[in-house]
Amino acid sequence: MRVNPSSAAEALQPRALGRQPTGSTDLDVARRVIRAEIDGLENLAEALDDRFAEAVDACTAVQGRIIVTGVGKSGHVGRKIAATLASTGTPAQFVHPVEASHGDLGMIGSDDVILALSNSGETSELADIVAYSRRFEIPLIAITGGARSTLAEAAAIVLLLPSVAEACPMGLAPTTSATMTMTLGDALAIALLERKGFSSADFRLFHPGGRLGQRLLRVRDIMHPGEEIPLVSPDAPMSDAILVMTAKSFGCVGVCDPDGRLIGVITDGDLRRHMGVSLLERTVTEVMHRKPKTIAATALAMDALGLMNRVAITSLFVLDEDERPIGFLHMHDCLRAGVA
Repeated sequence: MRVNPSSAAEALQPRALGRQPTGSTDLDVARRVIRAEIDGLENLAEALDDRFAEAVDACTAVQGRIIVTGVGKSGHVGRKIAATLASTGTPAQFVHPVEASHGDLGMIGSDDVILALSNSGETSELADIVAYSRRFEIPLIAITGGARSTLAEAAAIVLLLPSVAEACPMGLAPTTSATMTMTLGDALAIALLERKGFSSADFRLFHPGGRLGQRLLRVRDIMHPGEEIPLVSPDAPMSDAILVMTAKSFGCVGVCDPDGRLIGVITDGDLRRHMGVSLLERTVTEVMHRKPKTIAATALAMDALGLMNRVAITSLFVLDEDERPIGFLHMHDCLRAGVA
């Protein structure tokens, strides 16, 4: 049997499932897809009703975790939703429904709530998890586009996706529906975050690494406390101040009144400006400059670094509410912590 070389070569090429409209460019396709998904999200925003608040209530009341489940693209979206929930203060875990049927149902406890994702609502792989939720009276929340589907009928709360066209020209690949599902998951996570009063400090507990963790560092996390703070009294001689500056190696010293409040600071620059034979005989009060730049321990380290850059200084005293020093922060401390 002889094979036409050109026919064989053509057989190896991927088959086109569809053609672009005449004159359509790749940018045209991209914009069409984005607009289709934006339309889907606008429809979703309009379709939301009191059932969303009911879902937030159920997730807020849960004593265990939110178990997110789904198959295919819904499964991929479900993993992201579970990760977003967990990182914003709501314990969550993704459980694959097929694995659940082979032992992972044991990961789901009676104190949990199940969030099941299926655009059609007829995903057969979800059957065992649905049955499990009924058997042990575990609340089931469904995100689905099938209002009369098996999943919707089994769920205690249904978050219904509006009926809109997929961005895929054949209407087959989950595109707009996947975007709506992911966005609804984000909305649920942020609503729970705001209900619980989840703060940036809480957020940092779950994001200690990388740029995000560095941005959320507080001054108190990297400041020098207690005995490390360079301090002298206002009536001390300059010889004492220089000894403290040398011992602490910060290039400055703070001056506190008898009540412990910071009233001034002496820097290396002040020493140079007052350099003379009488310097060591002068008191700290004569050399210090008043109203030093300070910061609170609760401030973000990145804000402290920004302040130092703006006023061209290299350090800040950290004060409590009574203006007493509780810490000392040098620019190098910020840089070592990765704050920039």
